[in-house]
Amino acid sequence: MLGERSWRLLAGGTDFYPALGSRPLKEDVLDINGLAELRGIAETGDHWGIGARTTWTDIARHELPAAFDALRQAAREVGSPQIQNVATVAGNLCNASPAADGVPALLALGAEVELQSAVGTRHLPLAAFILGNRRTALDPGEMVTAIRVPKRATTGRSAFVKLGSRRYLVISIAMAAARLVVEDGIVREAAVAVGACSAVARRLAGVEDALCGVPVHALRDVVLAAPLEELSPIDDVRGTAGYRIEAAREIVARAVVAAAGPGEGRQAA
Repeated sequence: MLGERSWRLLAGGTDFYPALGSRPLKEDVLDINGLAELRGIAETGDHWGIGARTTWTDIARHELPAAFDALRQAAREVGSPQIQNVATVAGNLCNASPAADGVPALLALGAEVELQSAVGTRHLPLAAFILGNRRTALDPGEMVTAIRVPKRATTGRSAFVKLGSRRYLVISIAMAAARLVVEDGIVREAAVAVGACSAVARRLAGVEDALCGVPVHALRDVVLAAPLEELSPIDDVRGTAGYRIEAAREIVARAVVAAAGPGEGRQAA
């Protein structure tokens, strides 16, 4: 809703139009692709800001700290290059698919969503914004204007691993993002998130706790033994729940080892 009239806000449209299929458009659409103010990536004193209309190609090409590597890797998994050139970061979040490629990496960065309406602005943690399959916390009259990543979460390195039935142009069976801060060969901070294995992508608190204080050579063994209580996968055409759990554990291990840095954690791989 904007004012007294009901509108569907449209930026990239890469999910909206395919979902229509052959059905006629029955709602008013407000195309905001011309709003240059909503596109771009900027660093401020306490956070990085990603405009709602920023595309995945923008993310992949922008110079960002190594903590954003998982997000840049995920950007290259969002459909084809043609889709990446048009699809927006905010659209990926608002579509609220459990298999949205950008969400795990943003969760590992502690991202929050900026929401604006005629009455003001509010900020929500990403984990509180996506409520379930195709459900968000957007109130009537609100729109997403930016995604904010706090500077405190942009230390260390990160990595993203996606599993699908083929290498490219595929919906995830499971995907994982990991961000690690390693000092003197020991993990001092860990953030791990998994998508496509629950109604919403989730941080894995048990895995994160288990990793802290661990030497990098033992990362894989620790992940393989850690609890995955946050995940609740389903059976569907892409994989069974049991397969997804085992796959999630393996790709989390791979993401964690990759996030430790070149050559780190390889002895236990």
